[in-house]
Amino acid sequence: MSLESVSPEKAKTLTDQGALFIDIRDTTEYLREHIPGARSFPLADIKAGKKIDNPEGRPLIFHCLSGGRTAQNASALMAAAGPVSAWILAGGFSAWKSASLPVVEDRKQPLPVMRQVQIAAGTLILAGVILGYSVDSRLFLIAGFTGAGLLFAGVSGICGMANLLLKMPWNRVDK
Repeated sequence: MSLESVSPEKAKTLTDQGALFIDIRDTTEYLREHIPGARSFPLADIKAGKKIDNPEGRPLIFHCLSGGRTAQNASALMAAAGPVSAWILAGGFSAWKSASLPVVEDRKQPLPVMRQVQIAAGTLILAGVILGYSVDSRLFLIAGFTGAGLLFAGVSGICGMANLLLKMPWNRVDK
């Protein structure tokens, strides 16, 4: 059994009728921008078996950035939702924004950590290549080491760079 997808427009109608958005993205993604009234309930909490606090029994609409995480984890989302009606937002938060529906933005919040990883890794690889050509060929190892780290992260699901970036002062979330 899987959750049915709803368009952003249908989701807006459902929320106007009392449905609640559940944002399964990481907390940093949620803090940077989210759908008004959405509750942050990261996928990691759902996978840990936590249930959504919904004493009113409101219908739920789950969303992530593009819809991939929600679709891949539909059974876990259904378990977290409990005995209420639930849907997945087709196309996720990106589709919501593309439909010009309201969004709460806080540009003072840090970029999502995976974007930070992409920026840092891209910078290291580019610097390694430029320095390898212009200064010393051994500096190509910077690009090679960064690529090996990305490969390890993809295969193992453990990203050392993301873990390091999460410890940086700009990424600390006060709870």
